[in-house]
Parts: sequence; structure tokens; C-alpha cells
Amino acid sequence: MADLLITQTRSEIGGTRSQRETLKSLGLKRIGDSVIKQDRPEFRGMIRHVTHLITVEEVQAK
Repeated sequence: MADLLITQTRSEIGGTRSQRETLKSLGLKRIGDSVIKQDRPEFRGMIRHVTHLITVEEVQAK
């Protein structure tokens, strides 16, 4: 199973409250921050909600 490398590329300023909370739930605090999350439906839903603020890459699980 692959993991997802999620990087914040745009600011949360001007976004809705739920978008800001979604970024916080993913562990992203500022532009350029990256986190690795499991490829699960819960995270895919969060990614879909803020897709315009982040980039997503698949990486091999360790």
C-alpha cells in the first residue's frame, strides 16, 4: 500500500473555516509544510476538500 505525501502550496487565508480546519487536521500549518499520511478514504476526503491548496504525491510505504 502506498502512502501520500501532502504538501501545502497555497495560503489558507481567504478560505472557509472548514478548509482551515481541514488543513490543521492534516497537520499542515504553513506554505511548504509536508506530511505523509496513509492512503485511506478518510484522508482522501480531506484532500478532496482542500485540493486547490495542496499537492499530493504517492510514495512507497516503508
